[in-house]
Amino acid sequence: MKLDKEEWRRAYQFLLMKAAQTEPLQANHQFTPDSIGFIVTFLIDQLSNKEHIDVLEIGSGMGNLAETILNNTNKNVDYLGLELDDLLIDISASIADVMDAKVSFVQGDAVRPQVLKESDVIISDLPVGFYPDDNIATRYEVASRQEHTYAHHLLMEQSLKYLKSDGYAIFLAPNDLLTSTQSDLLKNWLQNHAQIVAMIALPESLFGNAAYAKTIFVLKKQDEQAVQPFVYALSDLQNQADLLTFSEKFQNWSQESEI
Repeated sequence: MKLDKEEWRRAYQFLLMKAAQTEPLQANHQFTPDSIGFIVTFLIDQLSNKEHIDVLEIGSGMGNLAETILNNTNKNVDYLGLELDDLLIDISASIADVMDAKVSFVQGDAVRPQVLKESDVIISDLPVGFYPDDNIATRYEVASRQEHTYAHHLLMEQSLKYLKSDGYAIFLAPNDLLTSTQSDLLKNWLQNHAQIVAMIALPESLFGNAAYAKTIFVLKKQDEQAVQPFVYALSDLQNQADLLTFSEKFQNWSQESEI
């Protein structure tokens, strides 16, 4: 059967979705929807002015976001996925092998220190929940002293340690990231180490349950160049007119901000 890379990706996705109807996936094992993957690809292509980029994905899961980016970006990408679950690594590696995708995967707990080179772009559909090991969490500035620390906060702080000074981190994070009970800890860290470059709200209908809805947050390391954040709410990812308006406004903002 002669299929191109994108057709193989969609075929694997279909099979895994059918399997999930029999054995439902955990919330943090869900696919990153293709429509979000296309937006992340657009952001990568717009934000980076390099032809060759190193991309690190924290929590690479089944690899659907990675393959969506690799199949559609106009960049030459050196991709590394870091994932804790060995089963998910096996699935993503098998898909990559069939597609002959030039990718690498490493098994490990991304909250714990890893020996990784700095990357131009870091991406993550952040797993949401509490991190159970308080001894590890207390090493972080975002650590909570009253309860277990949010894992997604820890991953954001850790990710920036692997980001180049001129790089960008693109996170899918909960809508209440900046208003949750531990948000003050995160905002204090942001003020000292990072700046929010863009916030793109996604339609709640994408997530089935509004409680699981996420926003795309684009971060960069703190530097002397302050940037007025790009803020946009996408209402319907099937609406081509809305997507065109979004892309035009982002490109205009990028040029005006000299990103």
